[in-house]
Amino acid sequence: MSFAFAPTAATADARWAETADAAAALVAGERDGIANMANVAALIWQAIPDLNWAGFYRFDGSELVLGPFQGKAACIRIPLDKGVCGAAARTRATQRVDDVHAFPGHIACDADSRSELVVPVIAGDRLVGVLDLDSPLPGRFSAADQAGAEALVGRIAGALSDGPSSLI
Repeated sequence: MSFAFAPTAATADARWAETADAAAALVAGERDGIANMANVAALIWQAIPDLNWAGFYRFDGSELVLGPFQGKAACIRIPLDKGVCGAAARTRATQRVDDVHAFPGHIACDADSRSELVVPVIAGDRLVGVLDLDSPLPGRFSAADQAGAEALVGRIAGALSDGPSSLI
């Protein structure tokens, strides 16, 4: 199957809405969460400008484990008490960080990253993992980016976990 996506929106909120629609179409009917994470990471990488890493960390019941991504090689395991990803998973709340070097306990997997947006992936009431977006630009992620990423994850979270999805 081939999937073509050429985002056309000029604003962040419209671009995220287009990307969420494309992500929902891309994962529709597919039950493998890792395959869906891989395609969604690639889609975000293609659609959202100024990223140097886009992908998922999966929650294994005790820590975050590297999942499908686009970008440089990354940290494999992240404890919930470390870094921006750990904070998002631990608190189940999105973390939007304008300057990662000022974030206590930041894990520098890529020294070029300057800002980060991490959205917890929750299916039902179960933590599946986190969507992690990094940028080499300080302050790259706006409130519109946060709202858009949260809406995208909320819409497809069921397709990112194991087993049948309950999408749309």
